[in-house]
Amino acid sequence: MSTPLLNEISVQGKLGCALPDCDVPEQELSKLFPKEHLRGTPAELPEVSEPELVRHFTNLSSKNYHVDKNLYPLGSCTMKYNPKVNDAMASLPGFAEVHPEQPVETMQGVLQLYYELEQLLCEITGMDAFTLQPAAGSHGELTGVLIMRKYHEMKGNKRKYIIIPDSAHGTNPASVAMGGYEALEVQSNDRGLVDVNDLKSIITDDVAGMMLTNPNTLGLFEEDIREITEVLHDVDALMYMDGANMNALLGIARPADFGFDITHLNLHKTFSTPHGGGGPGSGPIGVVEGLKKFLPRPTIVYDRDEDFYNFEWDLKDSIGKIHGFYGNYGMMVRAYTYIRMLGARGLKELSQNAIINANYLRQQLTETFELPYTQYCMHEFVLSGEQQKRRGGKTLDIAKRLLDYGFHAPTVYFPLIVKEALMIEPTESETRETLDQFAESLIIIDREINESPKTVQEAPHTTPLRRLDEVQANREPNLRW
Repeated sequence: MSTPLLNEISVQGKLGCALPDCDVPEQELSKLFPKEHLRGTPAELPEVSEPELVRHFTNLSSKNYHVDKNLYPLGSCTMKYNPKVNDAMASLPGFAEVHPEQPVETMQGVLQLYYELEQLLCEITGMDAFTLQPAAGSHGELTGVLIMRKYHEMKGNKRKYIIIPDSAHGTNPASVAMGGYEALEVQSNDRGLVDVNDLKSIITDDVAGMMLTNPNTLGLFEEDIREITEVLHDVDALMYMDGANMNALLGIARPADFGFDITHLNLHKTFSTPHGGGGPGSGPIGVVEGLKKFLPRPTIVYDRDEDFYNFEWDLKDSIGKIHGFYGNYGMMVRAYTYIRMLGARGLKELSQNAIINANYLRQQLTETFELPYTQYCMHEFVLSGEQQKRRGGKTLDIAKRLLDYGFHAPTVYFPLIVKEALMIEPTESETRETLDQFAESLIIIDREINESPKTVQEAPHTTPLRRLDEVQANREPNLRW
């Protein structure tokens, strides 16, 4: 049943709340505001009761799928549960009501949280300095590429390319192009890892650096990472780690120890801050000692003698400012809360549980779906729906049908090197019972492809809207409810 608009249930004279009579002299709006800014007629606002209003928005929210509802196994996006204590901390008046233009003397607690969060991220990654300015992972990538450019410009290096794997996130080549470089692709080997021989064949003095996700987008740890970084460093190129999959490494391994010079972290992935409409994101960048001077300005500094935190603007080699203010502060509070709440031991257990969950679920599904790469995975894994497609149910159909079983679909058709890819990341948040239910749903859908293919091909059947004509939706979008 469709939900009517508030205007459709509006009844003239109905009140949602009753205000007391005004006990102060009333002022005419025309005396307070310029006439050209005042409405000529009253706003046509719906007139509904408070219960009607609450139920309207509650019913609308229940139509949407979200991580509080059930498993959200989007590979590479790390859609883990967002603890409500994070929101409680971010809602404290001293955090929620702070204004970015306040004098630094009045927001010492804010700057202290910034400073301590940067130090925590340094400890987690092994990097020597961080900036919290980037507003998303892709924004962090661009910041990292600009740091690469500044490094080579100051050394007089004329560089043209940045190497990316054929399994890379789509934002990697986009960030390379926006930073003024050309992407140079390196192939994966038959185990889904960077082909070191292919890397050596394309490495030249024209290469500025390499962007690499580790674990990679197949959920596999790059076993030759030390050799890869040595190949790049031998031509004075920098190694950048796309930290989208850091959820597998907390307390276990650090990017700096692999030889990475720059890394970004997604606070909205690894450190449980909200995604999407509950965001915004946050993509801090960490660098080794030799690149600190290139970080965006300002940086956060602490004077121990004066016990005073401040912004440092006098950074002559900085790449400049990359955000209107200093990052998305509400996300920092949530990530800081999460890290401090778990501590070093808790963060390590988090990653260990994410790895256990992924391998458990992978094992549940290997008899039903093709597994292109058979070694143990880290936090996520990629299946192929090729055999299901041959029987009449392609990956998109499977993804749509999962909605009828109460689950969001995994990431589909990525990475591009796997045909009919299903990229699944259960995260550490989920129980064994939930993983069993999810696996059982996929196994039942596989059976349905044989017994009732139209049921899968025409799914979903239980959602507020059925499957759309995607071509028509793109050409003639109807954006009204």
